[in-house]
Amino acid sequence: MKIGSTLLSGGLGKLGVLTSDVEFGINGYVKYHLFGHEFELTTTHISLLIIMVTLIIFALIANRAIKKADPNKVPGPFLNMIEYMVEAIDNLTKTSMGEKHGYKFSNYIGTLFIFVLFSNISGLFGLRPPTADYGVTLGLAMITFFLIHYNGFKYQKSKHVTNLFKPIFLSPINIIGEIATPISMSLRLFGNVLSGTVMMGLIYGLLPKVILLFWPGGLHAYFDVFSGAIQTYVFCMLTMVFISQQFDEE
Repeated sequence: MKIGSTLLSGGLGKLGVLTSDVEFGINGYVKYHLFGHEFELTTTHISLLIIMVTLIIFALIANRAIKKADPNKVPGPFLNMIEYMVEAIDNLTKTSMGEKHGYKFSNYIGTLFIFVLFSNISGLFGLRPPTADYGVTLGLAMITFFLIHYNGFKYQKSKHVTNLFKPIFLSPINIIGEIATPISMSLRLFGNVLSGTVMMGLIYGLLPKVILLFWPGGLHAYFDVFSGAIQTYVFCMLTMVFISQQFDEE
């Protein structure tokens, strides 16, 4: 998507016109029809495909390395990295959700964390972050929403519904709060990633090319790496907190 901006100066614009194109990376490539509707293959779909293929290849290589590992030998750097990632995710879920339930969600939280992190930092590699598209973040939040209520009915049974009406005069607020959970989670991730994408698009579109050779590196470090990692952690932490609230235990 290109936005043309025109600056008029000198009364009625007789003194000059400055035009520039700002690129935000939202482009369509292939249009197709399905069930009577027209769809378009965009940069978001391409970025998603690249990230998914990358993660699948990494998972296959990691699985092969684990199967071929000799327990009597010192593991190599790649295997050490995998073990560190697994232990970090296990410790995170155990700390946030308890030892009894934490390990059950390690696979999902680990997959979610890696996918969102790679999506957020994909701007470093010239891709448009998929999480800058609300359709992606809403889908992730809806999965969390489903897990929240699935575990609520699993552990609390009918109390998962009746608790919404305690006290009865606050029931509308309780219901609105449940509905707002996926909306707030998706908008938080979407808004933060999109703002960084817009800022970088403005910088690349408006600044002289000479400055772009060295200056945007620090901004990429903040918007893509630092902010991307923080938003990944926040999204996964909220997922674990909301789900763990449904465990009906002393």
